[in-house]
Amino acid sequence: QVQLVESGGGSVQAGGSLRLSCAASTYTYNRYCLGWFRQAPGKERERIATISTAGSTSYADSVKGRFTISKDNAKNTLYLQMNSLKPEDTAMYYCASGRNSYCDGSVREWGQGTQVTVSS
Repeated sequence: QVQLVESGGGSVQAGGSLRLSCAASTYTYNRYCLGWFRQAPGKERERIATISTAGSTSYADSVKGRFTISKDNAKNTLYLQMNSLKPEDTAMYYCASGRNSYCDGSVREWGQGTQVTVSS
């Protein structure tokens, strides 16, 4: 059974915004750290933002100040608001759950991914 389902990717011009969503099962949403990763062609997968079950957030330096991770408890949904997008943000974006309620970098499950393309 799929536990994480992303949506919201697409194409946008540099400087624009997109919001990604990740619908999680109640079990996953309430028990585990959730986060966003991305992988550009020819590059390693990069962890860009995480949020613990308690709401503590962390960001990669590459997105700090431009991206915001958040959760909607009523909808069991994780979001990534992406502002001031740059061409180098172009990548496949993945939602993931960790193995603990706190965020330690571990990954228990991946979503299927959603493509974000930023043109200059």
